Amino acid sequence: MRAGAAGPAARRPQRPPTRPQARSIKLADPRRRLRLVSVSLAAVFAVFAGRLVQLQLLDSDALAAAAGANKYVRATLPAERGSITAANGTVLATSVDAYDITADPTMLTPEAMHLADAPEQAAALLAPILGQPKEKLAAALHPNPKNPKSQYALLSPRQSPETKGRIADLKASLAKQTDTAACRAQRVQLGVAADKGGRQFLDVSCTNPLAGVFWDESTRRSYPAGGLAANLVGFVNADGVGTGGLELQYQKELAGVAGRSTYASAGGRRVPTAGGSRQDPVPGSDVRLTIDPDIQWAAQRAITDQVANAGAEKGYVIVQDVKTGQVLAMATSPGFDPNDLSSAKPEQLGNAALQDAYEPGSTAKLMTMAAVLDTGSATWDTHVTVPNTLQRSDRVFHDDVDHETWYLTLAGVLAKSSNIGTIEAAEHLGATQADANKVLGGYLQKFGIGQPTGLGFPGETRGILAKPEDWKGSQQYTIPFGQGLSVNALQATSVFSTIANGGVRVAPALVAGTTGPDGKYTPAPAGAQTRVVTEQTAKTLTEMLESVVTDEQGTGNKAQIPGYRVAGKTGTANRVDPKTGKYSGYTASFIGFAPADQPRVTVSCVIQDPVNGHFGGQLCGPVFKQVMEFALKTLQVPPSGSEAPNLPVDWKP
Repeated sequence: MRAGAAGPAARRPQRPPTRPQARSIKLADPRRRLRLVSVSLAAVFAVFAGRLVQLQLLDSDALAAAAGANKYVRATLPAERGSITAANGTVLATSVDAYDITADPTMLTPEAMHLADAPEQAAALLAPILGQPKEKLAAALHPNPKNPKSQYALLSPRQSPETKGRIADLKASLAKQTDTAACRAQRVQLGVAADKGGRQFLDVSCTNPLAGVFWDESTRRSYPAGGLAANLVGFVNADGVGTGGLELQYQKELAGVAGRSTYASAGGRRVPTAGGSRQDPVPGSDVRLTIDPDIQWAAQRAITDQVANAGAEKGYVIVQDVKTGQVLAMATSPGFDPNDLSSAKPEQLGNAALQDAYEPGSTAKLMTMAAVLDTGSATWDTHVTVPNTLQRSDRVFHDDVDHETWYLTLAGVLAKSSNIGTIEAAEHLGATQADANKVLGGYLQKFGIGQPTGLGFPGETRGILAKPEDWKGSQQYTIPFGQGLSVNALQATSVFSTIANGGVRVAPALVAGTTGPDGKYTPAPAGAQTRVVTEQTAKTLTEMLESVVTDEQGTGNKAQIPGYRVAGKTGTANRVDPKTGKYSGYTASFIGFAPADQPRVTVSCVIQDPVNGHFGGQLCGPVFKQVMEFALKTLQVPPSGSEAPNLPVDWKP
């Protein structure tokens, strides 16, 4: 290489380094982005639309079934029934906790349960617990053909907490057995099949047929005193509604007002956060009776024993306060236990003391004597000649025993209970027999015969008393001695209480008062008072009644009570058989009050169709004595402070 070619002069000058140029950013096409967003939204909406189509069209039946298990339920809240108590607060009838066993038939259908015979399986499980035929339960568990959408069926009302507990334990046990992984998987498979329109059923081991069975809080009636005063208290039916006695008479007051509740339910269980409404029930009022439970017990024991001893059809005892008219006891035999109505005969469920109409016999002679004395037709010592027989109208009358001619005072006629002497005394009430009938009929009405007692007790009879102008033939002569008219036992008792109260009749009372839901006690109004005879007449009649008990010729000697003056009257009447309407057997009775000098209590005893004896003094005298002695001691009535007057019963011609 040449020197000239290789020198510095021959080199090319170098270019200065170039500066890097800045890169420009190109924006994306906005239309393309909008298209992408639109497509994405369209896809989302398509998914929603498809789901809506599925829900509204394809899955509508399945969703409706699911909604059926998640719904609002309307329930009735029963009011607590008021109690019935005796005068001292002893509970005779009350309500205790119970449960209504119910079901939702819509939850037991094949579609809801995936089980063909869920109602039958549930019925088979419940029948031995509820004590009902499984066929009856199965019918209730099936949807009602008239209302297939009904979600409520009452299977058995007012069951005990023990019964409810057995059902709850069984339901929980079945739920645990069916909540397994295999059963859950089978349910999922069946759900998919149902979505496709197929119908399949679960294996029995994977079902709980009691899933649609529930219980609502309720109450049931209980009678803690058993048969004590059951003839008065009465009873309720299977629905808890008063059906007899005071339970029926005071049904509205005792029942209260039911409440209402609405709540959300899911799968048969309440959803507490889903809201709802509630209207609380109003409890019923408590009813307090005038009955003294101790005296009631004594009366029931005495009449039950004597009915059995006499082989009688039935009997009843009433104890009444002569001043207030309040009934302290009203006992009937045979009685019944309202806790076990299945063991009682239909005729035992009533209250014969108020519902029986019977001819009173000689106890009614007191009213005839009251009319005779009060009108001044005679006095207690008027001489009455009593032959052995007496012809009147188309009949020959006799006394209970054959006798020679008796020479009796009017007091003696009552003491010896002479039918003939009573007829003769009644004939002096008017110038003619028709006039005498009218006067006597007026007094009978004032005593309350043929009229309601005012108690309003269900089935109470007012008795039978024809108008005086209709007394024809021998009836106008039998009525004065207590045949040809009929009374109930309380009417007859009230007659004697009227005399004991100085001639003033006080309307009988069984209810002392009520206590409302607010806890306020309201006493019952005092019984209406009506003067029937003068005070002097009542005093004279009381002394005449004492002769019945104290005189050796009197018919009521068995009613004597040591330390107390007793005024009373026996009764022995031919009995009208209610089945045939003809006379058959007897009605034996005794009614009296004590102490005769300061009357406090009237006791009546009536025994129907006795076999072992039939005289009132013989059968009812001892019952009167037993009950009256107990009542006087219970009420702490002091003994008499004077001796009986012992009015003469006869005279010598």
